[in-house]
Amino acid sequence: MISRNVLLDVIADQSQLKWSNSFIPRSPGFIKAGKEIVILSGIRRCGKSTLLHELRQHNDESDYYLNFDDERLINFSVDDFQSLYELFIELYGLQHTFYFDEIQNIPNWERFVRRLYDYDNKIYVTGSNASMLSRELGTHLTGRFIKKELYPFSFAEFITFTDRKIDYSHLLSSEIKASLKSSFVKYFNTGGFPEYIHHQNNEYLQSLYQSIFYRDVMVRNKITNEREFLELIYFLSSNIGKPFSHSSLAKAVNIQSPTTIRQYISYLEDTYLFFSINRFNYSLKKQVYSQKKGYFIDHVLARQIGFRFSEDKGRALENLIFIELKRRAYEIYYHSQKHECDFVARKNGKIVLLVQVAVSMMDNQTRNRELNGLVEAMEVYGLDKGLIITEMEEEIITIDNKEITVVPAWKWLLKLN
Repeated sequence: MISRNVLLDVIADQSQLKWSNSFIPRSPGFIKAGKEIVILSGIRRCGKSTLLHELRQHNDESDYYLNFDDERLINFSVDDFQSLYELFIELYGLQHTFYFDEIQNIPNWERFVRRLYDYDNKIYVTGSNASMLSRELGTHLTGRFIKKELYPFSFAEFITFTDRKIDYSHLLSSEIKASLKSSFVKYFNTGGFPEYIHHQNNEYLQSLYQSIFYRDVMVRNKITNEREFLELIYFLSSNIGKPFSHSSLAKAVNIQSPTTIRQYISYLEDTYLFFSINRFNYSLKKQVYSQKKGYFIDHVLARQIGFRFSEDKGRALENLIFIELKRRAYEIYYHSQKHECDFVARKNGKIVLLVQVAVSMMDNQTRNRELNGLVEAMEVYGLDKGLIITEMEEEIITIDNKEITVVPAWKWLLKLN
């Protein structure tokens, strides 16, 4: 149990935190609408708390707020929620809107939130653990919530955040194109974490990674072998987009059991740090047992964690495009038969997009590889259009009545193609 005085201190301290009144717009209108519980999930430091405070600023009731990622609340339990509720009423009067930050730190939190919901209160919560949130939401809150996954800044959000006043809502002039290309180079070099964009301090990314690894992975899952887990992450971040199996990873990082590898990867995915995708197959069983490919939440963070013999722009660009596909809520796979296609994207159970990623198409060998993989995937999945995302200028290629659009990454990221 948490003492009343401790709760009062935490509430008072957190109420004094200064938040900017200028927010990067990230919240679609449906977040504030309706009775449903709003769940904002995503990796640490991607902007969930800022978005929560933006919502507070735009709501009439904003006082019932608590961030549970506070060491003074380490012993907070579900039994303390009632005391917290009573303190809120005592301090601010009766309100019906609640804001809980990093709520997954409290076991059985969903029981209290369900009670609030049943009594016609509006609740906003954030969390940084995908597995725990899914399990808890599915157990007690089914049909009572809407969930939004938040990622580091997109390219469009990066442009807004860096105060570059670029109007790309109409036909692009040469000057605007040049400005957008310049912005993309900066985005490619800094990634999407707001704090890193602002200060570009590599120590910040290292600190963020260590916080995720030790607090959200090691401590939460009671892992004891730190060295082998670190070696696994190092290997994954150094081999973005390359096929792997749990057995091959076990050999590569000298971990005895592929089952341990599978478990470790699931812990990384829970934190939103790492994502793995399957080779597409209409047989779910074959999908599950196929080789995987892995990507990180942010290509610049991955570069800080891993090792590169030289700057591997192709893999970094592929990672960047993967996260944008995630941001656009696609189910993502890869294609591999005689040839390969980087991304097979589905929505509502239907394959709707095939994507290759290459820095350049100038080399004939690269051009043929990308085209062969895309055409094969288009034939297999019955699509007559495909996409190649590069750093080059736009081009339309027609092969056997199939239309392939080659589009610059900056343009596709801004949905201008």
